[in-house]
Amino acid sequence: PVFAGMNGSAIENFSCVIYNIFLMNCTWQAGRDAPADTQYFLYWRNSRDEEEMECELYIKDDNCRNTGCVFQNVTIGTEKSYFLVNGSSKDSLIQFYDEYIDLYKIEILTAPLNVTANCTRDSVGCIITWHPPRTSHVKKAKCFQYEISIQNK
Repeated sequence: PVFAGMNGSAIENFSCVIYNIFLMNCTWQAGRDAPADTQYFLYWRNSRDEEEMECELYIKDDNCRNTGCVFQNVTIGTEKSYFLVNGSSKDSLIQFYDEYIDLYKIEILTAPLNVTANCTRDSVGCIITWHPPRTSHVKKAKCFQYEISIQNK
């Protein structure tokens, strides 16, 4: 059955972020009714053509239970990525959790690069320039919008 396992044993509050262009961090909390010995395992697939991969670097809580994962060398594709977290316990069957995520929606972009401000004393004002942030999937600078907040004049 699709939802085999004890109710409330599946993970909760699953979320992932991509940062520094190619690192992905996923975290979750143990199910509120999961037995104390429950251990969780995260698998993901970036596209239908790729093999499913298990986490190689788990983040553990004080009880050595897996509550997160760090992935390296992540590439953002055009398809939704599939995530599955299942669990095991000697006391009970554990429900799994799964979700499809568009990776580009969870990327935290770096700040713009090479920001410079050249100001003159006359009424011309300042010329501020920068380069787009580094990203693994956006190739066109015109895809970015910027907002400038001037703190002191």
